Amino acid sequence: MKIVLPGGTGQVGGVLRRALTAAGHEVVVLTRRPRRDGELPWDGRALGPWAEAVDGSDVVINLAGRSVSCRYTEENLRAMMDSRVDSARVVGEAIAAARKPPRVWLQMSTATVYAHRFDAPNDEATGVIGGDEPGLPGYWSYSVDIARNWEREQERAATPDTRKVALRSAMVMSPDRGGVFDHLLWLARLGLGGPVAGGAQYVSWIHDRDFVRAVEFLIEREEISGPVNLAAPEPLPHRELMRALRRACGMPVGLPATRWMAEVGAFVLRSDTELLLKSRRVVPGRLMDTGFTFDHGAWPQAAADLVRRARRERSRSGSPNRFRRTDRGLGHTRRG
Repeated sequence: MKIVLPGGTGQVGGVLRRALTAAGHEVVVLTRRPRRDGELPWDGRALGPWAEAVDGSDVVINLAGRSVSCRYTEENLRAMMDSRVDSARVVGEAIAAARKPPRVWLQMSTATVYAHRFDAPNDEATGVIGGDEPGLPGYWSYSVDIARNWEREQERAATPDTRKVALRSAMVMSPDRGGVFDHLLWLARLGLGGPVAGGAQYVSWIHDRDFVRAVEFLIEREEISGPVNLAAPEPLPHRELMRALRRACGMPVGLPATRWMAEVGAFVLRSDTELLLKSRRVVPGRLMDTGFTFDHGAWPQAAADLVRRARRERSRSGSPNRFRRTDRGLGHTRRG
């Protein structure tokens, strides 16, 4: 198959690009700064020569959008919104104009669309969309608005011959440098990977190999369209997630952090506490209802696998046997 990845140069794009290329597919990446074979320039806002790659392709997986790993200032929030909505709009325009449109368009979205809650999990059928929870920072609702507008742009695109799926993805855990798992592992190995603000907030996650398998599953299942949660079936409180990660990397101690300490840390890392404090209790209802099975559905086993792979990769690359902090923070690293 020919697969086009707009915004495919970030962490998630790297995971997909490696796996899909290894599976024998032709992968074309659209990026603002092409550097490698198989990459084409685009600006994520307007049609251009890149649209020729969409015409005749089999699948488009749009990952484009400004990284959420930043301070949630008004300017950055607006950039997150514009980059996601604009890229979804222009991908839709390219598909609509294609003589031979792709048969499926997978559009990245986010599990952040669901409400901050502890009492019950959010699936696609019964989950509560967030934005009006009392007592939360006002800008948290803007994150929900971003997700809603992102998905709405795909919904309104006039692409009758192309099936559309919105990927409400949880944090994709991979051993790659600069990703969320790399950062969490660095904290754990330093003895700083304790609960944050009590650690009761739920963390939804998905192992990178299950993420790839779920994408491949959705490409082939013609009956599935609309929003789909890409998350492991067992979200767990932050304190339990970090406890299992410390066990996997052999660190017996994890110092806790209060809310104000998290604020300071997020400021230093140029990130935002919403990524740590929002309770994302999301489960993959539609995936499981349609027969998808997870190879890494429980976090302790997934964490052990990721730690092993991280150590192996560092050893192969000649890096010291340690895990360095990166300056990219805790967010998904999708890029344009």
